[in-house]
Amino acid sequence: MNIRENTQEFEKKHLSSNAVLAENTKGRLLPETECEIRTCFQRDRDRIIHSNAFRRLKHKTQVFLSPEGDHYRTRLTHTLEVAQIARTISRALRLNEDLTEAIALGHDLGHTPFGHAGERALSDVFPGGFRHYEQSLRVVDKLEKNGEGLNLTYEVRDGILCHTTGKEADTLEGRVVKLADRIAFLNHDIDDAVRAKVLSEEDIPTDITDVLGHSKSKRINTLVLSAVENSADDIMLAPDIKSALESLHAFMYKSVYTNEKCKGEEKKAEALIKTLYGYYCEHPDAMPQLYRSVVENEGAERAACDYVSSMSDVYVLKIYNELFIPSSWMV
Repeated sequence: MNIRENTQEFEKKHLSSNAVLAENTKGRLLPETECEIRTCFQRDRDRIIHSNAFRRLKHKTQVFLSPEGDHYRTRLTHTLEVAQIARTISRALRLNEDLTEAIALGHDLGHTPFGHAGERALSDVFPGGFRHYEQSLRVVDKLEKNGEGLNLTYEVRDGILCHTTGKEADTLEGRVVKLADRIAFLNHDIDDAVRAKVLSEEDIPTDITDVLGHSKSKRINTLVLSAVENSADDIMLAPDIKSALESLHAFMYKSVYTNEKCKGEEKKAEALIKTLYGYYCEHPDAMPQLYRSVVENEGAERAACDYVSSMSDVYVLKIYNELFIPSSWMV
């Protein structure tokens, strides 16, 4: 047997009956010859890591727009924290860690610049609305590799699409990522908000911290442990832990996610996104070749949405300045 086949034998012997075995994948949109070394889910993980969209995450907002400081999260560091938490849960439950990691690393590839402000802006102007999880699937299916797509397995694609609200993922690995995403963003957003002096740990209601813990690491440990202890045929938290997590989300929504100090610049960001979207709808030839190809097949609005949503925060500002801000006169 080659290395991949040995790995697949290991999975059969050691993973839970609830895990998705690599050899049992529902396959890819386009069949491919198997790798001799990596399983299909390991290949998917590698394709995501080497993608352009993954690299752009380092310059996309998580919560704070263009923060001054090295230690605030970006969409990339958020993604890595989700992957770490999800892998820990999957390993403890003897699920397929490679599948879990691939879903986690790909779940936000379609996120807009300027975080959810960018998502709201595109949803306002793009016909049918814009949802980042649908765009993440579109990125891996149609936009990466100059329009060829990454040709990922069904299980990874399903997990990416179902990592937030709405339909649950078909696999437990996908459901682990959905929980890990929530655990990660709530706790690292608290960390960033404390650093930004928007709140302090003491501001979190004691009915939440008495259940989940009084620090980021303790809360994450409590949530991960609860998921491991209460999950079997589905990914579950203990009722009191789940209730406290929901209360924490409500607290963060009120104290941070709608806080004027954090979000005061978001209207400006939304205006930039809408302006660029409108410009490229009217001037589709100004977009790179990849998106001009989308124009031919799906129209200028679809292409403009794809292009603007792909941009990093810094690139939006660069392009906006080039298009709409007069240059100084040079003699």
